[in-house]
Amino acid sequence: MNNKLQWLAILLLTIGLIWSIYMQLSGKGHDILKYFEGCKLAAYQDSVGVWTIGYGHTKGVHEGMTITQEQAESMLLEELKEYEGYVEKYVEVELTQEQFDALVVWVYNLGPTNLRNSTLLKRLNESNFEDVPAQIKRWNKAGGQELAGLTKRRASEAHLFATGEVVH
Repeated sequence: MNNKLQWLAILLLTIGLIWSIYMQLSGKGHDILKYFEGCKLAAYQDSVGVWTIGYGHTKGVHEGMTITQEQAESMLLEELKEYEGYVEKYVEVELTQEQFDALVVWVYNLGPTNLRNSTLLKRLNESNFEDVPAQIKRWNKAGGQELAGLTKRRASEAHLFATGEVVH
């Protein structure tokens, strides 16, 4: 093989490896996230009083704020990069696409601090994959109260993690 072809092969391999290092939320993850977050184009206060808009977006949201559907989609795609990054940063074991999706959806709802300090992450990084669905399900409270919607959401995330299948 000549020098140019060798360099081209190395470059393509490198690009492929870099791309494969960073996972992105798949259609299954988007399905669950959008189903449980819902989309509201006018700002509202969530169950614990946080101003929210679009698909659960909270940063910079204020009373009276409105957005378009296109803005909601754009905000979600941009914000997902951050939450995908938290899973990449804190999880030390290899994940399937569906496991990654379940964790991104969980972190999107609960935030990176809860992931970083959770027994869920500890068990996962110990390669105790069997315990992760039960750990996901533990996080079904807001303001100290168990919420039926969160219980259902956590069951869906746990099911995706364990089986790779989407249920609502």
